[in-house]
Parts: sequence; C-alpha cells; structure tokens
Amino acid sequence: METEAIYSTLNEELYFFILKKVKRKSSANDIFQNTFLKIHDNLPSLKNKDKAKSWVFQIARNEIINYIKKESVYAEQKGLIPEELLSKHQEVCCFDRFINELPKIYKETIELVYIEGKKQKEVATTLNISLENVKARIRRAKLILAKRFNACCKYKYNEKGQLVGEANCSACEG
Repeated sequence: METEAIYSTLNEELYFFILKKVKRKSSANDIFQNTFLKIHDNLPSLKNKDKAKSWVFQIARNEIINYIKKESVYAEQKGLIPEELLSKHQEVCCFDRFINELPKIYKETIELVYIEGKKQKEVATTLNISLENVKARIRRAKLILAKRFNACCKYKYNEKGQLVGEANCSACEG
C-alpha cells in the first residue's frame, strides 16, 4: 500500500473528521498535512493492510491531540484557560449543527461511519439494514450537508467533486 492510495481513498473522510474535531479550516489543513507526512514516514511499519483505515485515523487523532496540547500551552501563555480554548474551537463552525440537524437515520449513519470510523458493512449489521441502504443514507446525508454548507458557509464543489471554500457566514466567523 502506498501513501497515494491511502490519500485517494481516505482524504475527504479524514479531512472532515479532523475539521469536526478542531473546527477551524486552517488548523484542520495543518493537521491533515502533518497526518499524511506521518503516514508517509511510517507506512513501512503498517503490518496489516486491512487495518490501514483505523491506523490512519489513529495517527490523525494523535495529531489532533498534539495540536490541542500546543494550543493549550499557547493559550495559557496568553492567559486563556484550556476550557476556553476548547469551547472556542467547538463554536467556530456550523459543522456540528449541520450534523445534529440531519434526520435521525442519516445522522446515525454518518456518525457511525465518519465519526466513529466503522466500516459500512459493520454499520449495516449494527443498524440491521442492507449495505445498499447504508450507502444510500450516506449519499443522501452528504447531499443535505453539502447544500447546507453551500447555503450557509458559501462552500462549493471543485472539479473533483470535493467540497472546498472558506467559511463565510456569521455563525462561522464566531
């Protein structure tokens, strides 16, 4: 398995996972880049290629923790306490609100697949629905989320079909 294969398979899912945790696009970009540098550097140590996705997401979690610790030190130097820093990160973007506003069947599926990192087959078993139904729910949820991001935050699709842009709404300007 190569870094490029991991990137092409997981880049969008990983980016939104990171963005959900840190709530700031510039920080998410930095963490995303650091994550892929570590993936590239440590790829030879990946023993079981079937566990690549969980390995990648664990690296991302570690990078997020490193980022928050670094921000906490900076915040303490500026006189902010870490709780203030975390609440600042949690209220910067509409992402959580959009996820929470999804109809229950879509929200549940999105959270299991993208937040908890479960495989779609696993989710189908957990929810006692077909794999095709899981895929349809994910597709529909993504359409709803994309519409909301586009309407509220002025995000757009690029030529590769990926959501790109800058936050441009009063809720995101936090």
